[in-house]
Amino acid sequence: MLSDRARPVIQATLPVVGEHIEEIAQRFYAHMFAAHPEFKDGMFNRGNQAEGSQPKALAGSVAVFAGTLLAVPEQFPDRLLTRIAHKHASLGIRPDQYPVVHDHLMWAVGDVLGDAVTPEVAAAWDEVYWLMAYALINQERGLYSARGVTAERVWRQWRVAEKIQETGDVVTFVMRRIDDRLVKTSLPGQYVSVLAEMADGVRQPRQFSLTRADDGEHRYFAVKRVHGGGKPDGEVSNLLHDRIQPGDELTMSVPYGDVVLDDSGRPVVFASAGIGVAPMAGMLSHMVAASSHLTVTMLHADTNESSFPLRRQIADDLAHLPKSRIYTWYENGAHSDLPVTGVFAGTMNLAQVELPDSAVYYLCGPLPFLQAVRGALIDHGIPARDIQYEMFGPDLWHADTE
Repeated sequence: MLSDRARPVIQATLPVVGEHIEEIAQRFYAHMFAAHPEFKDGMFNRGNQAEGSQPKALAGSVAVFAGTLLAVPEQFPDRLLTRIAHKHASLGIRPDQYPVVHDHLMWAVGDVLGDAVTPEVAAAWDEVYWLMAYALINQERGLYSARGVTAERVWRQWRVAEKIQETGDVVTFVMRRIDDRLVKTSLPGQYVSVLAEMADGVRQPRQFSLTRADDGEHRYFAVKRVHGGGKPDGEVSNLLHDRIQPGDELTMSVPYGDVVLDDSGRPVVFASAGIGVAPMAGMLSHMVAASSHLTVTMLHADTNESSFPLRRQIADDLAHLPKSRIYTWYENGAHSDLPVTGVFAGTMNLAQVELPDSAVYYLCGPLPFLQAVRGALIDHGIPARDIQYEMFGPDLWHADTE
């Protein structure tokens, strides 16, 4: 908990800090990278830095954490911390890096707010930082221990065994292990980080959902080519599509991710759009491998059927799950060659399907899709605790879902 001395200070200064938190985050990153350029190599996604989504995510997480300390003193925002800890663990973040972040973040607070940062204010926000940092360090220590690795041993070399063209813009990478180390089993819905060396020699990390259950030798993940649409194209996705070929090696982390399939036996509903279907494919594959008898309802939205990633794998897996249904929505018209339960034109409309009682829901797709579907589910009477979501890239939705 916050100390009695710090609590009224945070209460009084949170509005002004919140008002300037994005600027603080931007100054923080610039200052830290100037002092520690090595942090740019293998740790931070420079595409997210350039477009501003990483500073926004940092700003949002700090604001939510501080707000929770005030609103619910006896409780940390567990969902927020768990999501960050899994991402950090997939990057091999170490405890000794937190003091570096602290120093540059506190510098940025002072640089932006100036004389408003009295010694009393600085001490209070210092307390907030270390409460959050130690909560993350402890979670990350547990995540490393559960995988039987240290932060330094999160990474491992794998060889590309095959590239499968799923759609015009999506390729599945089939990775085969190279050494004799035991392959750490993934949970249904988890992801791996991939380190790709760019033309300038800087390694860039990206997270990709695992799309098939483990077999002890391989990992499967799908990569969508990112077109900039007026902004720079995705440098890692385009490198993986164009330059990385079977026989090449990639550096890959052990699996992490906090959005995993519930094992309570309740009906499951997957709702996805575009490449957001990737973690759903992984969950379905695990269910088939376990000969699951759960009731499964698959809802997917896309431009048309040819742009539906992993559709053949998903259709085959659903055919092996006796209590399954699939509904699709295509913007370009209601036509399907898949054995679907129902196909509709336009965007996903939950009023067009019957949802099972007492189900758990998993969502993945672009932020507007997630917000629209989650809102519709809440309006439908689904408890918020029964709705989980996965978001590719920095999570910019903390404040709406905590």
